[in-house]
Order: sequence, then structure tokens, then C-alpha cells
Amino acid sequence: MSTSLAAALAALELGHLEPRAEDLSGMAPPPTEALEQTVTAIWSDLFTTMGNTALERDIEDLGWGLVNLFHRAATKKHGLVDRLTDDIRLLLAEQDGSEISTANLEEKIDLAKKVEESAGAFEIMRDVAAAHYIRETGRSWVPSSGNRISLGVTAGIVDGHAFLRARRERALNANTAQGTPVVFAGGRLTFANDDDMKTFADNLLATLNKVRAHVGDMYLVHGGDMKGIERLAASWAEQNGIQQVRFGLDRKLGDRAGFRRNEQMLSLKPRFVVAFQGNGVTERLVIEAKARGLRVVDRRGPLGSPPSAARRSAG
Repeated sequence: MSTSLAAALAALELGHLEPRAEDLSGMAPPPTEALEQTVTAIWSDLFTTMGNTALERDIEDLGWGLVNLFHRAATKKHGLVDRLTDDIRLLLAEQDGSEISTANLEEKIDLAKKVEESAGAFEIMRDVAAAHYIRETGRSWVPSSGNRISLGVTAGIVDGHAFLRARRERALNANTAQGTPVVFAGGRLTFANDDDMKTFADNLLATLNKVRAHVGDMYLVHGGDMKGIERLAASWAEQNGIQQVRFGLDRKLGDRAGFRRNEQMLSLKPRFVVAFQGNGVTERLVIEAKARGLRVVDRRGPLGSPPSAARRSAG
């Protein structure tokens, strides 16, 4: 495809168009194993080529973008399914029992099923790429906005009501973490040397492992700052198969945004609030948690140690 033709097609912005049922009839996504192997091969070939070259410093940014490519594709598919779901709801309301209306309904349901299967395939590719990303960079992949969830594929849909109910229940389950919340908070820190950084990381991971030993069904609640120490906690959670709920800052609130996020996280009534060094917002989180009678695991001492340890050494 020539560059000019590609540009012309891109300018048409055809992403809003819906495929027809006959275009997808009989078609299925590639097998899961094939998707996983293909993404692994793409990742391996691309980043092996870039390693030990002038492009090596760009691996992390390109890796994030590669994961995001599949994430955006899945998101667009789910947006289309949402629109088709509205169409199904309307067709159900207008059902008159005629052959034509029944055929239209069945066609729309089949189309929605096919599109959602495609979304599931893109999610598989995204999750495989995200697993390579965390191994390559040590960081958990999170989208720039929104959630990273997997609704899976639709199966066994027999009528419109069943499809809508399954869609609603599966969407709810995917967006609702199961278990006991544990809040994690901390800021962006700098270290005098590599030994200090390693000591801090070891203390952080040891703390999270101890908390998990007490809360086996925990899910981790944090602010999603992938440039601060929250990224270490997020990576630990992903590597241990622990669900995460992140509360991003509402920039429209200005200086109030961090305190509003504190309120949202504490409203979950977490079993523990794990606090490492941070700014005044983190300090306020600890104060509010104690005022509510929540248990605080305070690690705001030097290199992620309890403050009491610093006081004993000073004394």
C-alpha cells in the first residue's frame, strides 16, 4: 500500500463503521496459542534487534506502545459491542414475533458475539505483551487512562435477554475487584546510591509479602503513579496475581485532587493502609486512616523502615 493511499484511508476515519453479520459469518479469531506465539515472536525479534544498540534506551517506550496497540484495539471492539447492545435492547422492545424481526434480532446478537470474540483475542495479545513488558522493564503495564480489564468472550448466548444479562454481569465482575482492599501509598524518591535503592526495594517487597500473609484475598489499591514507588507495588501485585484498583488524580480539582483520592481509597474501608515516604497528601492519608480506626503499616522511616526504627537508632 502506498503511503498516499494509506494516508487517504486514515483520513476517512472508518473506525466508526460496523461490520455486517455476513462479513463475519463462520469466522473465528485465531487460536489462543497462535496469538500468544505471534506476540512473543514480535516482541523477541523487535527488542532483541534493538538491544545493545543506540535504540536500546527507547525499548521501554516502544514496549509500552506495543501493549497499548492491542489495548486500544480491544477497547474499540468493546465500544462497538456497547452500541450493538443498545440495538439489541431496542429490537427486543420492538419484537412483534414476525419472522423478519426475529431474524434481525438474531443477526444483531450473532454480530455482537463475533465482535466480542475479536475483543477477547486482542485482550489476549495485550496481556501477553504486558507480561513481556514487565519482564523487560520490571514495571507493570497500565494504560494512560481507563482500566485494564478482560471481559473474555461470549459463549452460549441463546437469546437477546441472555446476552444482555451475561454482558452486564461480566462487565460488573470485571470492574469489581474481589476480596479485601489494602491501600498502598508513597511518593517519588531518590537514593544516594544503588545499595540504598536495593535496601528500600527489599523492604517494600518484604512489607507487601507480610501484608499478603495476613490478607490472603487482598487486592491492592493505589494511585497508579508509574514514576514513583507505586510502580514497584503494582509490579509486585501483577507478578503475584493480585488484583489492583487504581485511583488516578482528577486534575480538575487542582490542589484538592490528592486529598479527594485519599477519601476515595479510604472509603473502601481497607484492612491495612501501607504508607511509605511521600508528600503532604500521603501524610494526610495516614492521619485520616488512624482517625477512622484503620490499621496503618507505617514505613515512612529511612529506606522504607518503620519510623520507630529511626527513633531507636537516634536514641
